[in-house]
Amino acid sequence: MSRRYPPANTPTTLRFAVRAWSAWAGGLDSQEAWRAWSKAPYLPPAAPPVPPLAEMAAMLRRRLPPLGRVALAPVYACERDHASSATMPAVFSSRHGDTARLVTMLADLAASEPLSPTAFGLSVHNAIGAVRAIDLSHRANLQALSAGRDTVETAVLEACSLLAEGAPEVLLVYYEAPLAAPYASFVDEPEAMYSWCWRLALPGEDEPCYTLTLADEDAVAAANNVAELPHGLDVLRFVLTGEESLTYRGEVAAWHWKYHG
Repeated sequence: MSRRYPPANTPTTLRFAVRAWSAWAGGLDSQEAWRAWSKAPYLPPAAPPVPPLAEMAAMLRRRLPPLGRVALAPVYACERDHASSATMPAVFSSRHGDTARLVTMLADLAASEPLSPTAFGLSVHNAIGAVRAIDLSHRANLQALSAGRDTVETAVLEACSLLAEGAPEVLLVYYEAPLAAPYASFVDEPEAMYSWCWRLALPGEDEPCYTLTLADEDAVAAANNVAELPHGLDVLRFVLTGEESLTYRGEVAAWHWKYHG
């Protein structure tokens, strides 16, 4: 179904708490490493060695492309030993997904070669989250979305909607990889291979939390941000540093993040 973001009935303010988090990029595989990175951020490598993902059954793990392993590494870490993870809804999000796999399949079609059913099955946008659900026998609500430059914020909107409908917590996953070479002309931000996962909940009384609102365009212009990181990593940096606010202009809206400590 085609949807316009942000929807006309978008709440004025989205409020949420991050109860747990994990992230992965080349050379950054622990919370201590990520906190140090947030104080002096740099662009992680575009093609790092992928995580082993030993938590997943070997038969399923072998089917995953590199981006799949990168995407799921923080998910398993974030929900480890969490009793309600089997019933926790999940929102998987990525602006571009696995374009390398897409280009390979298009090349096969151009050469009149048959498509691999496995490759095709793993190319759809919800495939990575679905493989995790199969591995863990989870039957909870699973969503997968892409919304251009507004993907991170749209994923938060979807997660907060699930919280508003009664979910105690929601798993929010964001992952990205550099665009495949044929799409180089569409690159509009620094590129890296990375992923992060948050467990979101409605904040309790006096609990530190975040708000996300539609921003005033003048405020975005005044911020004059220079993109030194991909937006998904800049949002993670903002959350880890505890900065007061972050303002960003997407494709269809301007957004204002604020931390309430």
